[in-house]
Amino acid sequence: MHFDEIMSAIGNGLAEFRFQDLLDILIIAFIVYKIIDVSVNTRAFQLLKGLVVLLVIMLLSAVFNLYTVNYLLNTLLVSGIVIVIVLFQPEIRRGLAHLGRFKLNIAGRTEADGADIVREMTNVLIRLSKRKVGALIVIERDTKLDEFLPTGTNVDAHITGALLENIFEPNTPLHDGAVIIRDGRVHYAACVLPLFNDPNISRELGTRHRAALGISSVSDCLTLVVSEETGVISYAENGKLTRYVDKAALTELLEGVFIQTEPERPLTLITKRFFKNDNSKR
Repeated sequence: MHFDEIMSAIGNGLAEFRFQDLLDILIIAFIVYKIIDVSVNTRAFQLLKGLVVLLVIMLLSAVFNLYTVNYLLNTLLVSGIVIVIVLFQPEIRRGLAHLGRFKLNIAGRTEADGADIVREMTNVLIRLSKRKVGALIVIERDTKLDEFLPTGTNVDAHITGALLENIFEPNTPLHDGAVIIRDGRVHYAACVLPLFNDPNISRELGTRHRAALGISSVSDCLTLVVSEETGVISYAENGKLTRYVDKAALTELLEGVFIQTEPERPLTLITKRFFKNDNSKR
């Protein structure tokens, strides 16, 4: 194919380009971006890179008329879709849930109530950390965790530091397992959670950390962990663990969950900026 023919084909393609085509491209690009964003730093991401390599080879085989290679790769990719769905069901489930997430909005909750919860939870986690008492707290968001409730004990109580500290006190009936918080209340305690089974996980992480990663990889919850060995506070979200969380970071994290702030209206923002600039000139 000559250069003029290539340019003519490109010109004809652009002439027939529709708004629907642009919308089609943007939707596919968004889906691909979300898949990469959700799967990065997971075992599924390695699979995606392998699939990209196979697709490139398949395209090259079509261009250079390598019929046998092209046939084998087509067959492999078609049958591989079923294998991918079976092997990476947790990642696919997390990705689909991630696409439909929105921020927690608890009806009837005031900012003062949220501030009380943040203060109580922050203080008790700091106390447990200093005493090196292990703790595992799951804050439920949009994805309900009803399937794990039968493994625990119904509590249904207001969140207080004294209650949480008593639950995780060693050698007490409810200390072993996770506390699940729903709608700003201690919903269940001593719940058994699925463990994260990635072989690449650090060996220094115990059962609580693996459970935190496990539940956060199959739901959109926020999970807080206090290490029994070191007293280090960590949190797990979207299948990723963040360690060495201090009091300031913990407070900010919990405020993002329990304190809902309404966005300021455009007129209010303009008024504030006007008066701010006016005062600075004076």
